Amino acid sequence: MTGTQGLHIAVVGATGAVGQQMISTLEERDFPITKIIFLSSARSAGTKLLFKGEEIEVQEAKPESFEGIDIALFSAGGSVSKELAPEAVKRGAIVVDNTSAFRMDENVPLVVPEVNEEDLKKHNGIIANPNCSTIQMVVALEPIRQEYGLSKVVVSTYQAVSGAGVAAINELKEQARDLLDEKEIEPKILPVKGDAKHYQIAFNVIPQIDKFQDNGFTFEEMKMINETKKIMHMEKLPVAATCVRLPVVTGHSESVYIEVEKDGVSAAEIKNLMKTAAGVVLEDEPEQQVYPTPASSVGKNDVFVGRIRKDLDEDKGFHLWIVSDNLLKGAAWNSVQIAESLLKLDLVSVK
Repeated sequence: MTGTQGLHIAVVGATGAVGQQMISTLEERDFPITKIIFLSSARSAGTKLLFKGEEIEVQEAKPESFEGIDIALFSAGGSVSKELAPEAVKRGAIVVDNTSAFRMDENVPLVVPEVNEEDLKKHNGIIANPNCSTIQMVVALEPIRQEYGLSKVVVSTYQAVSGAGVAAINELKEQARDLLDEKEIEPKILPVKGDAKHYQIAFNVIPQIDKFQDNGFTFEEMKMINETKKIMHMEKLPVAATCVRLPVVTGHSESVYIEVEKDGVSAAEIKNLMKTAAGVVLEDEPEQQVYPTPASSVGKNDVFVGRIRKDLDEDKGFHLWIVSDNLLKGAAWNSVQIAESLLKLDLVSVK
């Protein structure tokens, strides 16, 4: 696809769930694009995808694919990013990577535009998109941190299967149909495809996302812990996480307990902050049963916050319920936002 004035964009992993969301988000935002190419593995090359009414053939991702590219949005797995992101940078592209490959690299900014947009100025060619569950949490917590300080975070997540890919979505749907038909099922993917043991996800809850680490936390939990500290520039902030997979297709939910530094803060003050926070929609009217749900977040770019209440025992403690579309704000939209921020900060220029 070519246009009159704009950037040369590559989408790597274009045929995947997040890749397709990136493409539709670029289209919806009317991002300034002169040329766009879609890249994938050799297996998916040749697939045709639509962009602004034009059919574009997906090409196999190779180092030379990035010649002349300004921004490359990656969502094709960590091994692909490690191999091809440096090749893209060598050829002059800025890489926005949606995998965990570079997130904790001290030379790579880990960015959520509502929280730490200025970190983009420190990039050396690669910018990391944080974990989906981390993104929605820090968007909600950053205004609180700025206004009242933040001294502790404890989060339990309720994560959708789309975070594990298209195969996990299909497994959930197949298991649900089979169980309703009283058929036997044989779980093959969740919680982790490469692990020895698999569990039913339909009509079930699995308290494991990604592999267990030596400290008893899973890799997903450690991502949330470490990424939150890096994004907020608070290396000593106490953060604890328990990450759980639910039989929900799209939309991550989180129950978050925080402690602020300031005395005497009220729940009403926290709610007022959320009303004006960038990227946040407050849905919090318990008397009317108004609160966010995963189903109501699907297809929306915002982070939804509700059930804000003061802890009954700790004066500085508060509880929040945070929900967002994990494929959009948790991945595709945050990546495109980063691209928009690069333009806004004059870190990339329109041709």
